[in-house]
Amino acid sequence: MQAAATLTATRHAAAIALAVTAGHFINDAYGAMLTPLTPAIQSKFGVSIAAVTLLASVFSLTSSVLQPLLGILGERLDRRYAAALGPLMTGVGLSLMGFVPWFGALILLVAVAGFGSGFFHPAGAAYVAQHSPPDRRGLWASIFSAGGTGGMALGPVFAGVGLTHLPWFALIGVGVAAVTFAVTPSGVQKARRVALRDYVGIFRGPLVWLWAMAVLRSLASMGYNAMLPFILRNRGYGMHEVAITLAVFAVASAVGGLIGGRLSDRYGRTPVLRGAILTTIPFFAALILSSPVHWWFYPLTFLVGAAVNASIPVGVVTAQEYAPQHVAVASSIMMGFSWGFAGLLVFLVGALADATSPTTAALCALALLIPSAVIATRLPEPRKAAFG
Repeated sequence: MQAAATLTATRHAAAIALAVTAGHFINDAYGAMLTPLTPAIQSKFGVSIAAVTLLASVFSLTSSVLQPLLGILGERLDRRYAAALGPLMTGVGLSLMGFVPWFGALILLVAVAGFGSGFFHPAGAAYVAQHSPPDRRGLWASIFSAGGTGGMALGPVFAGVGLTHLPWFALIGVGVAAVTFAVTPSGVQKARRVALRDYVGIFRGPLVWLWAMAVLRSLASMGYNAMLPFILRNRGYGMHEVAITLAVFAVASAVGGLIGGRLSDRYGRTPVLRGAILTTIPFFAALILSSPVHWWFYPLTFLVGAAVNASIPVGVVTAQEYAPQHVAVASSIMMGFSWGFAGLLVFLVGALADATSPTTAALCALALLIPSAVIATRLPEPRKAAFG
């Protein structure tokens, strides 16, 4: 009887994880449409590179920087609604980018769509963390992360149909939202309520340094992705090559996350964080200076995507284990506040590209991996405590 109950609970936990991973997949697929469409948006509205990269900053503000606040709300309210609303809001919002009359309205639309992503990520990560086996947290977190990075590979494919045909893809988000709401249980926090000022205390000590490491790593990766369409365009390539490159990079990110998560379960979180960042730097520089004319371009894209993103799910689990009683807030700090803060700064990479060149801007962004690696060497290994 007990064995049957355990099996049922395990299957239920797996179903929840699968549902939110599917939500992560389609939510991030929508978000990944923005970057490959920036040349089309620039042409449609007649704005600068800095202006179109500002869209990424706005999306990061509402989808990521505000995630700690949304994570706090997720601990006080039913996160079931947040998990379902995410792909619905993001999909409907970003699929309408080609139907706004002026650039200011586009900024507002992107901001609203970002809130959907911001609602989803803390809720989804908390569901996975609280239903995963303690000895496989890294693996389960990496599977959830792989859902998002796999979606990022699909986003450029969506974008390939052009601005005017995007609304058809919103229907996928509607379906995933319905399934997610049906499968996930009520997610109201049962533990003692904590005052808002006490949440500030979560963001301290090693978690602050972990966040700083993630910001620098994310800005390096985002800077490359933002500059890629312009780099390839300057070298005589079009949307097709951009979409393939971003898709390969995203698929590799999913694979790298799975490998990094499993290795962190076996060998520790911080060794994987350090190794993933340090091994990336020389290959990333070579990638920026390459183009699809070289036979090694796509294999190198895969290698760099896997290496630089192997640390993403490991960083999320590390934050959760630094703050085991507040997994939603800890997850949002790593999945939202770090990525979002980097996203706010990515427009500076665009401004640098306007002043110099997209290649120079991408190389300057890459250099941020050096201090990120230095910070990673100073992080303490977290304890595998029980989650609240």
